This record gives sequence, structure tokens and C-alpha cells, in this order.
Amino acid sequence: MSKEEIKVIFGLIFIAILTRLLPHPPNFAPITSIALFSGFHFSNKRIAILIPLVGMFLSDIFLGLHSLMPVIYLTFILISVMSFYIKTLSFANVLLASTLFFVFSNLGVWYFYYPHNWGGLSACFVLAIPFFVNAIAGDLFYTSVLQFSFKKIKTISFSL
Repeated sequence: MSKEEIKVIFGLIFIAILTRLLPHPPNFAPITSIALFSGFHFSNKRIAILIPLVGMFLSDIFLGLHSLMPVIYLTFILISVMSFYIKTLSFANVLLASTLFFVFSNLGVWYFYYPHNWGGLSACFVLAIPFFVNAIAGDLFYTSVLQFSFKKIKTISFSL
């Protein structure tokens, strides 16, 4: 692994921690984007999976550990693995990742905090819609920033 890759890895983990600890709208965070970006760009797939998880865990130490952590972390693993197979970080792929997070995280919320019936399931998902809107906005924003920055850094590196 090159020095540049190591810098990018630590930079992504730092961004994940910092943006989760600073005030932000609920679910407007870069973790899904980092999972997509890492899986798409890094050849070492173990590292690609670990990057968003390490960022999440280190920030969760400060924000608080909770019962949904296994569900949330497994969802980010799924998103990272999905990104191994995509051809581009397109709008559709970002939307798919946002939707996967929405569905799996809310199934976890429903399981732990709502009655296990149709009413509980529908209430859980309906109440989560504002968070889904924020997640889509954040995922589109952070994926664009990461992809644009990465392309610029690669252009600058190759021109030196």
C-alpha cells in the first residue's frame, strides 16, 4: 500500500469522525459515501470495508454505543461489498446505497423499538422518511465531494 493510499484512508476516517461529531442535520453524514467510495476505489477490499467501520466506531465511542450498532455496521459492510461490483459512483448507485441503509437500519429500529406487527413496521418507516431525505441529500453531497476531490488529487499528482 502506498503512502498516498494510507493518507487517503486516514483522511476518510478523520472526515467520518469529524462530521459525525460536529453539529449536522440527522443522517446527513458521510459514512455511506465513504463505504461506497472505499469499496469502489481501493483494491484492498478488507481495508475498504474497515474504513467506514473504524470511522463509525471511533465516533460512536464519543456519541454513545447502542443496540443498533450490529445492524448499522452490517449495513455499511453490505454497501462496501456492493461497491466492489458497481461500474461507477452514479446517482443511481448512491440512491441504492441510501435505500439499503434506510431499509436495513429501519428494520433494526422496528425490531428493537416497535411492536412486531404491520402497524409497528409501517409507523417505523413512515416516521423515518425525514431521515431518509437527509440521508439521500448527505450521501449525494459527500459522494460528490469525495469523488471530485479524489479526481482532482489524482490529476495534480500525475501532473507533478
